[in-house]
Amino acid sequence: MASSPEDHTRDPVNQSLIDLRDRIGFARLGIMNNQVWHEDPRRLVFTLARYKFVSKMLRGRGRAVEIGCGDAFGSRIVRQEVRDLLVVDYDPLFIADAQDRMTPPWNYEARVHDILAGPVEGSFDAAYSLDVLEHIPESAEDRFIANVTASLQPHGVLIVGMPSLESQAHASAASKAGHINCKSGDALKSVMERHFHTVFIFSMNDEVVHTGFYPMAHYLLAVCCSKKQIEGA
Repeated sequence: MASSPEDHTRDPVNQSLIDLRDRIGFARLGIMNNQVWHEDPRRLVFTLARYKFVSKMLRGRGRAVEIGCGDAFGSRIVRQEVRDLLVVDYDPLFIADAQDRMTPPWNYEARVHDILAGPVEGSFDAAYSLDVLEHIPESAEDRFIANVTASLQPHGVLIVGMPSLESQAHASAASKAGHINCKSGDALKSVMERHFHTVFIFSMNDEVVHTGFYPMAHYLLAVCCSKKQIEGA
């Protein structure tokens, strides 16, 4: 039987593309990032750049946990740099979607968990949470951070990313409705210093992470080390 043109590429160097397609099929976007790709494609680049930053900061770590993973589409980037990864979200729909799209060699564990209800079971030397804290009421932010930190080993690192307060002047109506706790760079640093001895704040504009002037940052990233022992924790 004659082979179909779809079975071979004109340049043999590209034949591995067809072989992979036939072996595992096509990858797809997560349920959340599918909407991003449809409505604002370049925003996907910004999101993935945040995950790349986290992956490089956590490179070589043994066990990491992502808090509020959403559809976990970008989580694979972090998995590339750590030995083991657990992702959690309080919405079962997103966890089911993440599990359905998972393929070797980038396997990770995905669980349903509400971080405001308590710490994640297990011990981790790294944790990160992107685009979550701004959705947490200010009255609950210390409980959120304390529950994340409770599962961290003493030498553990936490990375938290969120849109800056200043960026909200340019946010969509839908974003503003959900972003109830955005912060300036100094305010984010102060909050995280209630739980960690050392906090580094990075600015981000589009896909570029830098150490520039906080009020001009669209997005903020806090890298936190040396957790404090909180009385009553």
